Amino acid sequence: MKSGVYQHYKGAQYWVERVVTHSETEEALVIYQALYGEFGWWARPLSMFRESVVVNGVTVPRFKWLKAQRDEGS
Repeated sequence: MKSGVYQHYKGAQYWVERVVTHSETEEALVIYQALYGEFGWWARPLSMFRESVVVNGVTVPRFKWLKAQRDEGS
């Protein structure tokens, strides 16, 4: 998985920093930062980050890669 700006299917954008391994379960986790509001940092299982969701009867990716660089000020 590559670092960069991803868009959640609901519209918000996030900076994906890297994938790490949980120390107890060895599950792959995505470390990412909201590019809005308080710019909080989050972790989500890689499998969930990559999954698809159904929106209005259409299957779409939960997160879609947009670009490799953040905008100035993000």
